[in-house]
Amino acid sequence: MKRSFSSSDRILVATGLGTIAATYGLVRLALGLYLPDVQRDLGFGAAVGGAVSSGASVLYCVGALVGFVSAGRSARRLVAAATLAAGLGAVVMAAAPTALVFGAAAVVASTGAGLASPALVQLVRERVAAEGRSRAQAVVNAGTGPGLVVAGLLALLLLPEWRAAWTAAGAVTLLVGAATLLAAGRPSGRPATENPSSGTSAGRWPDRRWVVAHRVPVVAALAFGAGSAVVWTFGRAALVDAGLPVAVTIVAWVAIGLGGAAVTVTARWTSGLTAGRQWAITAVAAAAAVLAIGTVPGVAPVVLVACAVFGWGYTAATGALIAWTTEVDAAHAAAGTSMLFVLLVAGQAVGAAVAGSFVGLLGTGATCTAAAVVVLLAAALPLARRRRAARVA
Repeated sequence: MKRSFSSSDRILVATGLGTIAATYGLVRLALGLYLPDVQRDLGFGAAVGGAVSSGASVLYCVGALVGFVSAGRSARRLVAAATLAAGLGAVVMAAAPTALVFGAAAVVASTGAGLASPALVQLVRERVAAEGRSRAQAVVNAGTGPGLVVAGLLALLLLPEWRAAWTAAGAVTLLVGAATLLAAGRPSGRPATENPSSGTSAGRWPDRRWVVAHRVPVVAALAFGAGSAVVWTFGRAALVDAGLPVAVTIVAWVAIGLGGAAVTVTARWTSGLTAGRQWAITAVAAAAAVLAIGTVPGVAPVVLVACAVFGWGYTAATGALIAWTTEVDAAHAAAGTSMLFVLLVAGQAVGAAVAGSFVGLLGTGATCTAAAVVVLLAAALPLARRRRAARVA
């Protein structure tokens, strides 16, 4: 880390990264990792699994909206709420005697991730010096990939004992969240020039023209979320059903996390592209990975590469959304980022529910093929807009 970080800055950044890793990677996105074992023991099918994932996405959106509105006033309380929702939710999932209790706990636990992101953005902005703030935000928000890797390692050690895995995830989340609260300390009173909770540096909400200017990224985010949901929810189940060894199916999940972490290596290259090109390249990569996972789930080398590509494509595509809204209006980039991320997860809620129904009727291969087409259409949206603008000119 750069020397501009004080020791207290480093502690906050490290614990903040851990909180994102726990609430996202260990809890919210780990549902699909453990789902085949949970389904076997609690006796529910793909439709119920899709409904649980869909409900979790909806509650994530609620948490994100609450955080967006209130982070500027009560960031520490939001971190506490995120920690309790994700940590205790995971513990209840571990002890769940029925599918109903498990599903309800999974939905509540997902709220933690939605609350955590805006709260940590605010805490870093308040407590890290201006010269190191941008880097600190990037490091904290990169926690999802490492969280997925740790979830995969836990699964390797503990599965098929999924209850032990969820207990461990809940305990880690509670401990890391408590460490973040200790690192954050009391509000520092540092003057702020921008309030992320309002989404605007000028203190005004975006106007109607701003909303209209986002119509293409809005549709793209929704479609991308819907198409990618099949991997997060049923990706490992597809590999298990194809007959791959349990260890390979778990390593595939680790590969997704490693692919996401690789974004930090490729960021210098992607940041030099326009937002539209970033989006097209990353979404096409994700679409190809979804197709490969669904159509050749029994070929381990292909699957492992596809999972790594999916992790990279998904994570880099979220970065492209940030670049996209920044190109539209840099002054309201925080509001645009929040809006597009909520819509991305809202698309996942719809996609998970639809995929749950399609898997039972058509099988995983056909469902993944349809999902890949949806992601590919999302990738093409900025290109289609450019051609239409060229015709008008």
